[in-house]
Amino acid sequence: MCGITGAVALGAAPAVDARVLDAMTATLLHRGPDSGGRYLDAHAGLGFRRLSIVGVHAGDQPIRNEDGSLVLVCNGEIFNHRELRAELEAKGHRFTTQSDVEVIVHLFEEHGVALLDRLNGQFAFALYDRRRRSLMLARDHMGILPLYYALTPEQLVFGSEIKAVLEHHAVERAVDLTGLDQVLTFPGPVAPRTVFRGISSLRGGEYLLVEDGTVRTTTYWDLDYPQDGEEEQRTDAYWTETLRELLATSVRRRLQADVPVGYYLSGGLDSSLIAALVHRTDPGARPNSFSVSFGDSGIDESRHQRMMVDLLGPRHHETRFEPTDIEAELRRMVWHAETPVKETYNTCSLALSRAVRDSGTRVVLTGEGADELFGGYLGYRFDDAGHRDAHGGGLEGQLEREARRTLWGDPDVFYERDYHAWRESKLDLYAPDLVDAFADFDALRHPVADGTMLRGRHPLHQRSYLDFKLRLTDHLLTDHGDRMALANSVEARYPFLDIDVVRFATRIPARLKVHAGTEKYVLKQAARGLVPDPIIQREKFGFRAQGSPGLLRQNPEWVGDMLAYDRIKRQGYFNPDVTELLKKQYAEPGFEVHPHLGDDLLLVVLTFGVLLDAFDLPDHS
Repeated sequence: MCGITGAVALGAAPAVDARVLDAMTATLLHRGPDSGGRYLDAHAGLGFRRLSIVGVHAGDQPIRNEDGSLVLVCNGEIFNHRELRAELEAKGHRFTTQSDVEVIVHLFEEHGVALLDRLNGQFAFALYDRRRRSLMLARDHMGILPLYYALTPEQLVFGSEIKAVLEHHAVERAVDLTGLDQVLTFPGPVAPRTVFRGISSLRGGEYLLVEDGTVRTTTYWDLDYPQDGEEEQRTDAYWTETLRELLATSVRRRLQADVPVGYYLSGGLDSSLIAALVHRTDPGARPNSFSVSFGDSGIDESRHQRMMVDLLGPRHHETRFEPTDIEAELRRMVWHAETPVKETYNTCSLALSRAVRDSGTRVVLTGEGADELFGGYLGYRFDDAGHRDAHGGGLEGQLEREARRTLWGDPDVFYERDYHAWRESKLDLYAPDLVDAFADFDALRHPVADGTMLRGRHPLHQRSYLDFKLRLTDHLLTDHGDRMALANSVEARYPFLDIDVVRFATRIPARLKVHAGTEKYVLKQAARGLVPDPIIQREKFGFRAQGSPGLLRQNPEWVGDMLAYDRIKRQGYFNPDVTELLKKQYAEPGFEVHPHLGDDLLLVVLTFGVLLDAFDLPDHS
């Protein structure tokens, strides 16, 4: 895993200055502490920081093709690179590194942008064609690795993280109010939005081309479920056995590395199954495993973690996480996440990846994606039981239907909450000036999903699609996954998000994902014989940590300063009177925000304030 940066001129404008490019790239040292490189000409500049995983001693970037006309910088891994390399060498292509990503430049020579259809991996890359003076940016199918860009009057500027883009002198530092409203409305900002005005996120499954001074984005892949009633008729055993085989292959692919590979162990089904498959792939090995434990029995999963440790015998590392650790890690977490958050569990992820780094392990396997693919959240069970929201009648019901029609193109699709009613609740939190201007940045006025991919699908698959778009890609994989791992120079890999696994999962009938009230039924069947029954049978237990009520009760001075009345008023984004009411309510003994049914609004206010300071963003005036 690495970090990439760069800029390309639009028209006859000059390219990025070398000092600016170096400053952008230097912000990504944590993503690539091992080496760096750059390419610079009169039209374009590409910067690179390397975390050496494959081809440790012969894989520096930028990488070029045989005649030097193509220049590549890539963040990520291509898991089918060996097969692709053999195929390309048979066609006469010459490789100059041992890096897995070198296949990209030669595939481009053969297939152009269609090379993306040949890749199995997690990647974000920039490919510059010197002859045509064109640039291609691409993000992997699932959006595992981030890529951001901004259009200035003269250049397109890009980077693996927003902080790199902000180092360019022509990129404005300002808040995108719609991005902020998305944080309050959905699990987080939804690509292409960010909370930084003028800085966009390339979507998962999307590429961008800069040619002849024009910029266009194209979707090359999307999560595509069958129309309701058109599911394949196969035996239950076929679905279970094939899923197990595909997951085993996915794990085997993700163990490819020239450095130590370990895995996270949460105590739940997903990470336990990955752990079992790791050990089945190499029965004699003792990889490092990593878990976090809590003193609070209500959120601690160490009993189930130890069950897997006793079964498999890895070299296990348990990180004890206390409430005071949240306060200690919070500001660093926001700096890396580059967004306000509603939960504090990213601080636990920071501690986990630090333990990985300190053990000498550079790659860690983790279980994100299973809940979204196999119906693992509480909402899937509600859908299966027929408890979908009917949005009522009258004017309020009509307004809710219109909100849903705008968001995802279908007024009858329910996801998470009544958005019109929540719109009214959010208004109480905003400063008076923003309330007056709310219609200009209301997140409900902007589509966030492709309605054609929802229409006619089973309700469970509709929810899965929206979970991918609103929860997984730009939240769990980005600020929670990529950012918290790379903050400590660790690469996270996701076996459940292998493209072959995902394509197969879309074909599995909905009845096997939630079956007789049991979520992830087909995955649990696939885990039989690999994972102990107590873990398979336990209720879904989401990874979480104490929220802002716990922080208030600790009463650290800096938190009080960040939430001070005068500070909130001066910043001009949130209502200081409402913030004071929330502080009073949240500080009451025993008060907690419900982990599934509530939003920690005060944490959003707090972490947004941290964001303003960390990135030198202006007050609203």
